[in-house]
Amino acid sequence: MEYIQVTKENIEKEHICCAISNNKDVQVFTKKDWMMQCFDDGLVFLKSAERGKCFIEYVPTENAWVPILAENYMYIDCFWVSGFFKGHGYSNDLLNRCIEDSKAKGKSGLCILSSARKKPYLSDPKHLLYKGFQVADTSEAGINLMCLPFDENAAIPRFTQAAKHPHIKEQGYVLYYTSQCPFNGKYVPIVERTAIENNIPFKAIHIETKEQAQAAPSPCTSYAMFYNGEFLTNEQFNDKKFLKLIQSK
Repeated sequence: MEYIQVTKENIEKEHICCAISNNKDVQVFTKKDWMMQCFDDGLVFLKSAERGKCFIEYVPTENAWVPILAENYMYIDCFWVSGFFKGHGYSNDLLNRCIEDSKAKGKSGLCILSSARKKPYLSDPKHLLYKGFQVADTSEAGINLMCLPFDENAAIPRFTQAAKHPHIKEQGYVLYYTSQCPFNGKYVPIVERTAIENNIPFKAIHIETKEQAQAAPSPCTSYAMFYNGEFLTNEQFNDKKFLKLIQSK
């Protein structure tokens, strides 16, 4: 398999894997704008040369858009191998390249969000445990912080208190999100419109800087839905799924 690192120089022509190929689509250009914002902070996006969901995205933890305390670690934003790419060792290739790059940059280990049981949009905990990761910290949202230290003396990462105990004061449905996930460019406005049309109390808070993300009240910042102050889910909604959620309350 040939791999390509997406950079400032080639991002305009490269497909970013998990969004559609049309560069004029809002899902594509919002994600690419976010990546351009993060490249100077050390963001690495490594993908298969073939189009599809086969990539790893990581950044030094001091610049990660998550509320964690992980000195000198590398944080994996997203690690996705699916479809016909599965079962060929490509996930090993990508993870090993991330490890090699992180060690070359003097990092103490890797960390990533997961869960006790597999959840949508989070890495499979069984796969991570198999690769040597361990649970570093847990949150009341059911989202775990996992890590792979390179040295037995490396400090173990942890969540901030706000992420460990996610809660907000605002009532109704409140969504915190970033432009890291391309799907948000399309589906957040759809949910906003659906809420207005159905008189549903809803507020979307767009996290636009790493500082805002690092102070967020949820371990997951790419998408975090709250209801009456309590964390609900990190799973993205379209209009039908959102209305189904409302009906269940």
